Amino acid sequence: MPRYIAYCRKSRDEADKQVLSIEAQIAEITEFAKREHLDIVEFVTESKTAKCPGREKFGEVIKKIEHGVADGIIAWHADRLARNSVDGGRLIYLLDTGKLVDLKFPTLWFENTPQGKFMLSIAFGQSKYYVDNLSENVKRGLRQKIRNGVWPGKAPYGYVNNPRTRGIDLEPVQSRAIKRAFQLFASGGSTFTDLARYLKKFGLTRKNGKPLHIAEIRQILANKFYIGVMHYQSEYSEGTHDQFISKTLFKQVQEELARRSRTQQKSHRFDFVGLAKCGHCGAAITAEEHIKVYKTTGRHATYIYYRCTRKKGVCDQPAITHADLETQLRQVATDVAIPQSWGTKWQELLTHDEQLAKLESVANVATLEREVSGIDQKLNTLLDSYLESVVDPATYKHKKSELSDTKQKLVEQITEIKDKDAEWIEPMRELIMCAMQSHKIARAKNNGEELSLFAKRVGLNFF
Repeated sequence: MPRYIAYCRKSRDEADKQVLSIEAQIAEITEFAKREHLDIVEFVTESKTAKCPGREKFGEVIKKIEHGVADGIIAWHADRLARNSVDGGRLIYLLDTGKLVDLKFPTLWFENTPQGKFMLSIAFGQSKYYVDNLSENVKRGLRQKIRNGVWPGKAPYGYVNNPRTRGIDLEPVQSRAIKRAFQLFASGGSTFTDLARYLKKFGLTRKNGKPLHIAEIRQILANKFYIGVMHYQSEYSEGTHDQFISKTLFKQVQEELARRSRTQQKSHRFDFVGLAKCGHCGAAITAEEHIKVYKTTGRHATYIYYRCTRKKGVCDQPAITHADLETQLRQVATDVAIPQSWGTKWQELLTHDEQLAKLESVANVATLEREVSGIDQKLNTLLDSYLESVVDPATYKHKKSELSDTKQKLVEQITEIKDKDAEWIEPMRELIMCAMQSHKIARAKNNGEELSLFAKRVGLNFF
């Protein structure tokens, strides 16, 4: 009596997207085997697409057939076994060589005869055609979404996929965090690491919960999706999604990215280049590297000096060493430091102010929304009066235009209040955290880049 291995497969792990789950396949095959008096030696299950060769469990089944563990295979349908020409051909070859004696399916008939193998080849071909055709349909649908200005993939940070409309919606909290990250970077006072830590507070992290990688932060800052431009399959298209980054801010961020890229390429050894200007003539400060060779010992020593470029005329200011400039900057960081107790108290006061600001914002929005609702009622009453010929067309158009203009202004006020809801809070919180960290930054060794960026935060007067 032939022995069979029952093979059950589904393409993905999402149970709601399968025509027949693995559990249902097992139940159907078990009932079929009992009815036909078939001997099943093993059930093998797998959750993987059969579009391409390389299924591990399917490969194990084939090896067991080749080693004589079983004589045949039972599956719910031929498409459970193969949806590609390689696996389908492999099964037919095993039938040709006699290593595979039989195939059984509850949904279709098969006999190991030339006609049976011919019909099986057709079934495998239909399965492959279904997959290929489905792929083309999906690609065509994605291209059409792009033409309609709708992003076809996973929403970027700050947005969320809407399963109901199949579109992209703003995520209120994360979009404001992304916008603030753009502003912080454009100011030139925040590193990529600073932005990653900031975004982590709003749930923007990697899958393991760690802050975003520097490369991911760069990708966010350079993503034109935030100004309405979608990049898909090497083509740019205009999107219809809402935008929260202005083109001016985006341009400033790209300039800052380019500036930092140039600095890393040309002056990566000089931490403080581009930070200060000469206090005597106002020209930029540059850096030079000098190597001194001690003849008696043959030892080499490298020294870095910062000096005025003298591009604005004669300047007699001498150069200073890297160590001297670093000492000055550490003193700057120390001077702006605040005690831990001050920072803690200020944060408490800031949290209190933030709560008050939110309450005031909610109250203002509620008042304006009531006014909008009142105007909507007036518009409905006006329309009813017009339809009943109580109001003449000229009066109706004039009054409708007047009410619509008022409503539009109220809606703009609501949007402005929501967008600018206590917008001073986050910069103030950043200032407090910066001042609390300054002692640590001033004491830390080998942190030239961090010290340079911190100095930019202190103020705009770099002389």
